[in-house]
Amino acid sequence: MTRQKKLVIVNSRGLDDERSSVAWSIANTAAASDMEVTMFLVAAGADWARKGAADLARPNPMDPGMSEMIGNFVRNGGKILVCPPCAKVRGYTADSLIDSAVLAGAPVMLEQLASGAASLTF
Repeated sequence: MTRQKKLVIVNSRGLDDERSSVAWSIANTAAASDMEVTMFLVAAGADWARKGAADLARPNPMDPGMSEMIGNFVRNGGKILVCPPCAKVRGYTADSLIDSAVLAGAPVMLEQLASGAASLTF
């Protein structure tokens, strides 16, 4: 039996940074390839989890809309973690976040790395 591969993507890029679109694109490709993928949103990356934020943002006009990319990621089993201090400094609470996002700190993400997940940082 093959072991499912795990990937953690740490995204610190916000709504106006094209690199964030690249992070979500890679996350989608991995999730669609049956990898267990976690997006850990930190710093400005936490903005992606705010309700309504992805509806208007389109950092790369050649990519699908960000709401579509995030929705596909979640539908393919991707998990979204949001750094609690990063959310707090922006005034976000659990109620401010999209339903699929969870406030969870570095220990949760590091647990995945300790269990063999690869990581990418944007």
